[in-house]
Amino acid sequence: MNCKIRKWELTDAGDLAAALSNTKIQDNLRDGLPYPYTERDGLHYISEMLSADQNNTFAFAITAEEKAIGSIGVFRQSNIHKQTAELGYYIAEEYWGRGIMTEAVRQICAYVFEKSDIIRIYAEPFAYNTASCRVLEKAGFQYEGTLRKNAVKKGKAIDMKMYSLLKTDL
Repeated sequence: MNCKIRKWELTDAGDLAAALSNTKIQDNLRDGLPYPYTERDGLHYISEMLSADQNNTFAFAITAEEKAIGSIGVFRQSNIHKQTAELGYYIAEEYWGRGIMTEAVRQICAYVFEKSDIIRIYAEPFAYNTASCRVLEKAGFQYEGTLRKNAVKKGKAIDMKMYSLLKTDL
């Protein structure tokens, strides 16, 4: 299935709410998202992304079949890490396992490396999220190691894995 990444549109808020009102997705994301996730929450997030500094925040909707089915973003870090950025993403459950996320990761990394001075993009999926780790590996990211007990999710200390892609890797 083909996918595209594109700038968010306010009309995507309903699709965003539908995707994020799923505990299977929220279990693999950082805390802080409301549940259930409403269209109003989606409008707020989309507005924030559209008004963000476009040299520091590269945030896109993942689309397929003419609708927003997920979110992907690369976020510049600061200070000595100002040419490094963190990647985050999710996709609606009904689109899992179709290669869409791998393609979206490839698209955003190519875009960021072409349009900015970023030299390193990294991601830190939860170690138990083997599907996310596989997405990164298929997109060309290198596994750098396990960050032991690096997060607390639902009261449990969990490991995270560190992956990176360098501009020179492409």
